[in-house]
Amino acid sequence: MKNLIIIFCIAAIVCSCKKSTLELQNPNQITAETFWKTETDVQSAFAATYGLLRDVNGGFWGVRGIELGNGRGDDFFIRNDVADLYKLSTFTNTPDNGPANDLWNTSFRAIFRANQILANIDRVTTLDANAKKAYVAEAKFLRGLNYFILAINFGDVPLIVSVPATTDQYFTAKSPEADIWKQVIADFTAAGADLPASYPSQWIGRATKGAALAYLGKAYVYTKAWANAETTLKQVTTMSYQLMPNYGDNFVAAKKNNQESVFEIQLADVGGTNPWAGENANQALGVTTAQEFAPSEVSGWFEVSPTDKLFNEFKKEKTTDNDFDPRMYATLIWDYPGATFYRKPFSSFALVFGYHSMFKKYQNYDQVNELTGSSGASDYASSNNERALRYADVLLLLAESLTMQGKVQEAYPYVKQIRDRAKLANLPGGYSQDQMMAEIMHQRMIEFARENQRFYDLKRWGKLAQEIANSDKIGKQFFVAGKYDYFPVPQNELNSNPKMKQNPNW
Repeated sequence: MKNLIIIFCIAAIVCSCKKSTLELQNPNQITAETFWKTETDVQSAFAATYGLLRDVNGGFWGVRGIELGNGRGDDFFIRNDVADLYKLSTFTNTPDNGPANDLWNTSFRAIFRANQILANIDRVTTLDANAKKAYVAEAKFLRGLNYFILAINFGDVPLIVSVPATTDQYFTAKSPEADIWKQVIADFTAAGADLPASYPSQWIGRATKGAALAYLGKAYVYTKAWANAETTLKQVTTMSYQLMPNYGDNFVAAKKNNQESVFEIQLADVGGTNPWAGENANQALGVTTAQEFAPSEVSGWFEVSPTDKLFNEFKKEKTTDNDFDPRMYATLIWDYPGATFYRKPFSSFALVFGYHSMFKKYQNYDQVNELTGSSGASDYASSNNERALRYADVLLLLAESLTMQGKVQEAYPYVKQIRDRAKLANLPGGYSQDQMMAEIMHQRMIEFARENQRFYDLKRWGKLAQEIANSDKIGKQFFVAGKYDYFPVPQNELNSNPKMKQNPNW
């Protein structure tokens, strides 16, 4: 990962502009005319695009993205320290909400950068045909991924697949969500055809063929194209991915980029000394998520809590040796015999939200506190990668696509892999479609807690209103079906774009 991190540190991206022939060229300034000359320029452009996925404010896997991606679920609560986050979690947000608006803006910045790569790649004459084809596929993957994020969060959004040439082209009306999904599927399809299966070790973290196909299969599931999802996801099962024997190894820094990881957001406690600095030399390339989620006793800001609905969901089924599900031990910390957290007994911590547990998943709980990143280079910056898509997701999405086609018996082996790792007994034979879907829904809730999945799963299953009402989530009484399924279009976008219209019910 060393080369990728170095390029993250120096990444720059430029906008197209015109220069008067009478103006002198500044040799120290990067412009569209001086950039796009070498493969290093292309790699820098990619690093700038990948970097937005973990952007501190608007990246879907940055700290605010993790909070807003999870915060609306029935399994997650955000306290009222940061007003905009609390409003998102309690369904009282408005169109001027900062974190939601940052997600919109950052996703479109990433799309613009991907479009820049596609528009300028031919100018880099030193690339051979195969390298160019792979870079085009990679740019389409990143564009597709950002439109995936926009589709699940906003629904109808502007569809922009080229670099605007005039000021007027910056003002784009929304396209229907169905058209956004068509673009997502087209981009992931193209990426899956031309991306490599793997990279040399210094480029770990870049999108691969497996990542493109897995996200393509996921997009088919979201659009209920079950047969296409089955065909696509089965391709991923023939690749080298496997479940980690120990579920908890997916969420610790020492086991990054393991055999279960299909696409992973690369983080490191390097670069500048400020995780909140934005895109400049002061920015640290770690994230503050673990520090914000940690309890105050270990220098955390205790911003979030799992609900007791999640806590109780884990307890519905014991293992074959009559213990709690190992995923419960890896995801939560609670009052059980011998429970320790940050090298302290559980009794050292106060549960301040009225719930019975705290999040352990993705926390640096083997340290004495979360005050510094793992290398001590910058305050609060964690090097623990966010696993954006795991092979477990592929297995359960495939099981779902089979079940929804009535192929319930064919779904059993894929669910079994998930249950076997969790040391659960074999399912009874002869499940109906409804029974198998209930099992898949249960498994997804506990398998992917805190992984930006639950709210979106409930929405695509048509169960948002039902499950939020049937929870102990603070603010559940404010949820309005059809309104809070999506974020509103940002107020600033409405103010500046005369072609923009607000989402329904807002």
